[in-house]
Amino acid sequence: MMLFAALVAGSFSLGRLAAPFIDPMVLNAVRFVLGAVLLWTMALATGGVSRAVFSAPWRYFVLAGLFALYFVTMFEGLKTAEPVSMAAVFTLNPALTAVFGYILLKQVTTPRMAIAIVIGGLGALWVIFRADLSALVRFEIGRGEAIYFWGCIAHALYSPMLRKLSRGEGALAFNAGVLSAGAVILLVLSGPKLLAVDWAALPGIVWTTILYVAVLATSVTFMCLRYATLRLPSAKVMAYTYIVPSWVILWEVALGHGVPPALILPGVALTALSLLLLLKDEEKIAVA
Repeated sequence: MMLFAALVAGSFSLGRLAAPFIDPMVLNAVRFVLGAVLLWTMALATGGVSRAVFSAPWRYFVLAGLFALYFVTMFEGLKTAEPVSMAAVFTLNPALTAVFGYILLKQVTTPRMAIAIVIGGLGALWVIFRADLSALVRFEIGRGEAIYFWGCIAHALYSPMLRKLSRGEGALAFNAGVLSAGAVILLVLSGPKLLAVDWAALPGIVWTTILYVAVLATSVTFMCLRYATLRLPSAKVMAYTYIVPSWVILWEVALGHGVPPALILPGVALTALSLLLLLKDEEKIAVA
């Protein structure tokens, strides 16, 4: 989940740079196609494709619909919303996941996990608002944030739904199925826009972002999320997303967008404390 958080953070930083140049649905249609090809190739090469993978394919469309909605709303939101506001909406995911985990899987969030979620949320807010309380007070939900909020609901629902619908298939083949279903959904929905794109005229940052999100922020994070979801409670899985704002800061520094002020370090410490609380196993979960 730490790797998951680092890769997701890269999507925010690169997505913000690419969002003005390409339609979110088109970008994600291409990334799902590339990701599906990559994972099917790996699954076939490792002998991980069994007959069970093709059982009840509707499951893949359910999961793909949730993930596609998240990614499309994320890039759409980045067109108009401030990154600070977007990150604030993202911190709602663990709490939303805890609710869905209880509804779908009857998973009860333990006191320790609840405390970790609260501490992590406070730390994340401290980081994303860069220790500026006035920025927090001025926070207003705009069009971009409202769009992205629906995507965050879908993202939070994905984790418990994945666990509920998984039947023990190999991770590579299962995720390849999800990506294939997502590609079908987005290719159908973005058809005219996809054909209208002048691919040769797109700036390099768009291609860099497409390759990054297809290989690392889609294929690899799918495997990370599935591996963790089958071994951890849904709320605990998504609680690790509180470390994303700190990773985003590192990405921003690496991309030359400036070094954050030292005042944000207490927020980073709080997210680290929430992760330490989550390291304690309070229940045993059978691995599918």
